[in-house]
Amino acid sequence: MITSADNEKLKTIRKLQQKSWRTKLGLFSAEGEDLIHPDAEFVLRAGIDVEPELLDAVSTLGSGTRVIGVYKQRWAEPVGDVLVYLHRVEDPGNVGTIIRSAHALADATVVLGPGCADAYSPKAVRASMGSIFARPPASATLDALDGQKMALDVTAERRLSEVDVKAPAILVMGSERGALPDAEGLERVHIPVHAESLNVAMAATVALYEVANRMAADG
Repeated sequence: MITSADNEKLKTIRKLQQKSWRTKLGLFSAEGEDLIHPDAEFVLRAGIDVEPELLDAVSTLGSGTRVIGVYKQRWAEPVGDVLVYLHRVEDPGNVGTIIRSAHALADATVVLGPGCADAYSPKAVRASMGSIFARPPASATLDALDGQKMALDVTAERRLSEVDVKAPAILVMGSERGALPDAEGLERVHIPVHAESLNVAMAATVALYEVANRMAADG
């Protein structure tokens, strides 16, 4: 059992709280029993592999943790019947939630464009609730993607439900206050709401449900 804070595994977990180290090592950490995956570099369990107070000291959760796993980062190719392209979505919780929704509703890949939060940050990994393992993210520019590009824009005239959706369909999502990217053939659509707008993760979830159901109905 690990009894020293100078243990190399604990040092690695501390380093992975910083994006620069995650990038350098190509690793990330996941905390909590719900996020432990078989394909781990190593797993530390409180009271079994490490003294509980030492594991709590490297936890990013305010209440501490019972288990932390370390994994290799995986990156997908930006292909599929449905993609979600994120443009400058800076909140890691939103990025992780969108990865979870894309996996659950459309078995789709999230593509991170420039200016997005790190999908392998602790907050994003927690928000993905394990979907980061099943559907790892991709990285690309919007111009590099081929398909029907639909940007969610509250000021657009056409509703998403009015569009004839065809694969590959690319849902383009931006931050609530940021500008959407310019791209050739980009169609702007909206989801009708009674409030001023939806959080980007909520909007992506609604749009994914609509697109996945439409494509399933069309066969």
